[in-house]
Amino acid sequence: MNLHETTEPLLSDASEPGCRTWIVRPERPEDAPLVEALNETAFGPGRFAKSAYRLREGVGQVAALAFVAIEDGALRGSVRFWPVMIGGHTALMLGPLAVEAKQRGRGIGVALMERALDEAKKLGHEVVILIGDEPYYARVGFSKLPPGRIRFPGPVDQSRILGLSLKSGAALNLMGEVRRAELDDPNCADGAGVG
Repeated sequence: MNLHETTEPLLSDASEPGCRTWIVRPERPEDAPLVEALNETAFGPGRFAKSAYRLREGVGQVAALAFVAIEDGALRGSVRFWPVMIGGHTALMLGPLAVEAKQRGRGIGVALMERALDEAKKLGHEVVILIGDEPYYARVGFSKLPPGRIRFPGPVDQSRILGLSLKSGAALNLMGEVRRAELDDPNCADGAGVG
């Protein structure tokens, strides 16, 4: 089956006879509770204190770049992106990317990222950043950004700040503090400035 499946079955539709593999499709509103439960299991309650999560507070995700992996009617993984500002430039921040623990190593995470990054490029986004392990994210083109070029609001291991240019050279131009994009819910936001 093509990893970039174009049909978009409901969770219940993915369990049709003969469907022995997972598909990637856009996240739907009814998927949100399952995605939140997966993130809770994968990252625990401590995730809310991390810099990447603080940048998401009060800001809506980029809905067009939220994808899920479905197999046999079950959610196997998900990926989301959030808008951020870096020194006056608009960028995307990848995450969270979560895959069910028992399903890791099957390529689900990579397929989710490939689909979402392809869509981000089509939509005209120029650069994506994340905090993560380079050996894993290099599979889809991410690499370490020069230490000190971009700064997160809060402690972050500089060796884990990665970037990917969707437009040639875009990651090379990043410099400055990573800040929230425009707030969608100002009552939730605290601790990370707005770009």
